[in-house]
Amino acid sequence: MEQMTDTRLADQLCFSIYNTNRLFAKFYQKALEPYQLTYTQYIVLLALWEQNCQTLSDLAKELDLASNTLTPLLKRLETAGWLTRCRAENDQRQLTIQLTEKGKEQKSAIEKRLEKCMNEQVAINVDQYDRMLKDNQRLMEGLKDYLASTQEKFE
Repeated sequence: MEQMTDTRLADQLCFSIYNTNRLFAKFYQKALEPYQLTYTQYIVLLALWEQNCQTLSDLAKELDLASNTLTPLLKRLETAGWLTRCRAENDQRQLTIQLTEKGKEQKSAIEKRLEKCMNEQVAINVDQYDRMLKDNQRLMEGLKDYLASTQEKFE
């Protein structure tokens, strides 16, 4: 691998990802505006579209969010009619989250809107999107592996 010696801020991958993350948040804010959803609320819906009817703890783990961060988000989504929260019959301590009809029915419209915004406004096609996603996932896995290995060394 070639040495990465340029220390200029504009040439740092971490700074580029930081700015991209910030801009993604703004992009999703605008794109999801017609549905009155925040980006974080949208990723909750994504997780439930993938697997409806999850416990609070499973959903928190999947999204890598603390349950005390997730709970107010879920309350707002419930108030807006996107999902329901109910206690499990077999264990009243467990909170189960599931989509409402609105939550299920709006999936296609939201996906189409986001795809349209990405294609037309950001000008990224499906192949570019897939390539960037794979590169980002590879980077994420490398960082996770590194952090896991260094944590073991310092414990």
